[in-house]
Amino acid sequence: MDGSLDSSLLSEPESAMDKFKIIGGRALRGTVAVSGAKNSALPCLAATLLTPETVTLRNVPYVRDLITMRRLLEDLGATVLVPELRTHRINAGTVEHYEAPYELVKTMRASVLALGPLVARFGEARVSLPGGCAIGSRPIDLHLLALEKLGAKVEMQNGVIVATADRLKGADIAFEIVTVTGTENLLMAAALAEGTTRIFNAACEPEVTDLAELLVKMGAKIQGINSPTLTITGVDALGGADHTIIPDRIEAGTFIVAAAITGGELEITHCEPTHLMAVIEKLRSVGVEIEQTNDTTLRVSVSSKLTAKDVTTAVHPGFPTDMQAQYMALMTQAEGDAVVSEMIFENRFMHASELQRLGARIRVHGHSAYVHGPTLLTGAQLIASDLRASASLVLAGLAATGETWIDRVYHIDRGYEKIEEKLRAVGAEIERVKS
Repeated sequence: MDGSLDSSLLSEPESAMDKFKIIGGRALRGTVAVSGAKNSALPCLAATLLTPETVTLRNVPYVRDLITMRRLLEDLGATVLVPELRTHRINAGTVEHYEAPYELVKTMRASVLALGPLVARFGEARVSLPGGCAIGSRPIDLHLLALEKLGAKVEMQNGVIVATADRLKGADIAFEIVTVTGTENLLMAAALAEGTTRIFNAACEPEVTDLAELLVKMGAKIQGINSPTLTITGVDALGGADHTIIPDRIEAGTFIVAAAITGGELEITHCEPTHLMAVIEKLRSVGVEIEQTNDTTLRVSVSSKLTAKDVTTAVHPGFPTDMQAQYMALMTQAEGDAVVSEMIFENRFMHASELQRLGARIRVHGHSAYVHGPTLLTGAQLIASDLRASASLVLAGLAATGETWIDRVYHIDRGYEKIEEKLRAVGAEIERVKS
């Protein structure tokens, strides 16, 4: 492959009008493979800015956010080759610019991950304030305060974050709340800082661990990986590496729910069950049968009625916020009442009103949604509001009778690799309709 990618994902104005048409009521059966983790590939791509040597990343998912990050690296002057579809070979030895432009940043909050690597290696970074999903404020103040503690001068100029430093210096930094992207940004910056940095209350998500393991391959000195305390001894330079991105635990969780909500049976391959334990345990408790057949494969089925159970989102290893919307969709088909409490983001129930359009009985109050089931869902016209909300609407549409149309599916393209093709291969009646 020559590195060219599908223009339908690159061109937002064109694909922004795409819709999904779903005819529900079909039990899904068959085998579906999980793609690489979007939320791991994004920081790993950003990490390539830390070295002038070539970094090869494998199992990179073919989704819009990763294409955007690739374009960001190329705008900075890096060379990105795609010798095969899910392999990226990046060389940032030719980086000439240190600014992440607004036109790219506005579509993807993860663009802020360029901040730490740029200021650490080049002493200068300019990143527009980020965009992405509308699921809460998600302030980056914690990132900026952490960089200041490493000695960077951080200013805001016309909506652009400007960070400068002769060379960052190690420091002790305690995050007041757990922040995944904040931990990742600081981890990358500290890798090239002078002296030792200790990060307290660090995020422990598998995606953070994956980034840390890539950095170690590049020559970083990091202790405490997969723990809330990370110790980074800065080095003068980092080198190239070859790294395979972990499987996407949220995509795997979404497929588990897809099997359950349709009363089907799916074999889910190329996943990492240890990253999904909170989700697996919760779904087993409501009646979903999940069998691990080998290290990377789960078999999912339902043989009895589902029973409603409460869930509360939490930082890893708790129940992930990125599975909350999918779980809510499933609870519409469970016997009894379930309280779904969202403790990570303050505005992440926008899918609830769309599920109500299908007939779901859901009441939202504060940080909790109260779901009464089971409910017969019937097809309707829906609008996706964010990435995971999109997934929940697809799941509900698969369970509903009749025809469901979902607008603004570019949201789901940000994080799921051709989900309609994967679902169609296991029996779903779903198609992408170009407008």
